[in-house]
Amino acid sequence: MLVQEVLKQDPFAGHLFVFRGRQGHLVKVLYWDGQGYCLFAKRLEKGRFVWPISRDGVAVLTPAQLGMLLEGMDWRAPQRTWRPETAG
Repeated sequence: MLVQEVLKQDPFAGHLFVFRGRQGHLVKVLYWDGQGYCLFAKRLEKGRFVWPISRDGVAVLTPAQLGMLLEGMDWRAPQRTWRPETAG
């Protein structure tokens, strides 16, 4: 109902809908697989999920950004683990 009424989105479109708990350490992901809804929940033992800021309540993330968010990483400014030292 939140997806349809508040976010004005089609809950059966195949998108992932991610909701964060008030304290920031719990997320729930809803996904319609064609037969019913799948619910994925994750709670961080330490830290909080870095949440996107949006004016209309909807934020669009790339699959990579979503993966980092679900890992508890700051997806807004990821740190590369390797950088080339010379060109060529």
